Amino acid sequence: MLLKIYDTNPNPVEIRRVAEVLRKGGIIIFPTDGVYAFGCSIFNAAGVEFIAKLKEHDMRKANLSFICHEMSQISEYAKMDDVAFKLIKRNLPGPFTFILNGNSKLPKLFKNKKTVGIRMPDNIIPLEIVRELGNPIMVSSIFTDEKTTEYITDPELIEEKYGHQVDLVIDGGMGGLQHSTIVDCTEDEPQIVREGAGELQ
Repeated sequence: MLLKIYDTNPNPVEIRRVAEVLRKGGIIIFPTDGVYAFGCSIFNAAGVEFIAKLKEHDMRKANLSFICHEMSQISEYAKMDDVAFKLIKRNLPGPFTFILNGNSKLPKLFKNKKTVGIRMPDNIIPLEIVRELGNPIMVSSIFTDEKTTEYITDPELIEEKYGHQVDLVIDGGMGGLQHSTIVDCTEDEPQIVREGAGELQ
């Protein structure tokens, strides 16, 4: 099912509808500030595993990331020293994934990894969904195939390709092709491990 949500002024009724789908264990496809992505509640173990299978990832090796809607929510689930806190605060919302050490509040699936990727995209749609849901959502970009880029940027074609595998596809306008820049903050000095969209400030 395709649901249109405007990124300039999302309709609260539609945001609540998406949050309810996630609360009931649903899986969605939604826009970020780069590529469209799969998502489910971080407490939906079956959903996280299903997305990993869709991506043909081994759950034991997969790098899991989730979206938070504000800094205080990040600190609920991950450890940040002063350096990491200032760096993250300067750059989010934005097209970055910050790898942090998790804390005891992480769901079991994430605890097994010890680290977690944190995103706060510069797109109000996912931020409002997370705010309404009340907890982060696990995020993983949809497949990228250089030959069929329209299938990962055009929401109608995304729905045509993946709609039968997920509960809801959000049409938030045309998506991009660039992934986020990944920054590892688990050591003393933050390290860029993948160059993507955005310049680290």
